[in-house]
Amino acid sequence: MTRNVGDVSPEHGARPGAPPANPAFAPTMRYALVNFVAIALLAAATLQGWTLQIYQADVTRLTTVIALVFLIGLVLCSHNLFLINQDLERCRRGDRPADSTIAAYMHDTRRADAAARATYAETLRMRLFGRISIVRYLANSLVVLGLIGTVIGFIIALSGVDPEIATNPSAVSPMVANLIEGMSVALYTTLVGAVLSVWLGLAFQMLSSVMRDLVATAIEHVERRALDPGAAELP
Repeated sequence: MTRNVGDVSPEHGARPGAPPANPAFAPTMRYALVNFVAIALLAAATLQGWTLQIYQADVTRLTTVIALVFLIGLVLCSHNLFLINQDLERCRRGDRPADSTIAAYMHDTRRADAAARATYAETLRMRLFGRISIVRYLANSLVVLGLIGTVIGFIIALSGVDPEIATNPSAVSPMVANLIEGMSVALYTTLVGAVLSVWLGLAFQMLSSVMRDLVATAIEHVERRALDPGAAELP
């Protein structure tokens, strides 16, 4: 069976009359889906009593600090993704982006030659990706905080060990309890830091993907305008 050329829209690959696809909406849906799955797993762990067990076993409350750092990073990531996705949708519609950096880039490259446009494009990448680098820093810091908890846990575990009284049966029980407490801190902080770092790192990769799309769309508009000076400008 053959397909007529007119059966498929050349721009979207969809039949005429079908609702237009919104490519800027897909990253938001993926981001929401990944976080929904992660929150569902966290809720399941809470129902099993694992999160309460971790909280009670961590006498240093370092796992609480790690969780707060993660929440700050996730809020920043979600906020930036929302704003970037809005600008990406505006650029694809042909509207002027709300971001002043991108608007200034499009304005400054009006009469620039190829070399100058390449410099402007690299500067644009550095500025925009510099804004979201804090999220990557927070994701990496979660692992570091977990390792700090590991060291603190070993210090707690070994601080109660005294070889001189190890032969005293009445002193063995407190030493074992102190050892278990320290090892719990070491293992739980490492676990929480690693898991939340993976979660926030995945969210940052999605944010970076949307940012790359925005930068590519802005550069594409500038280069298309340079090749066709009579092309319509963004309002």
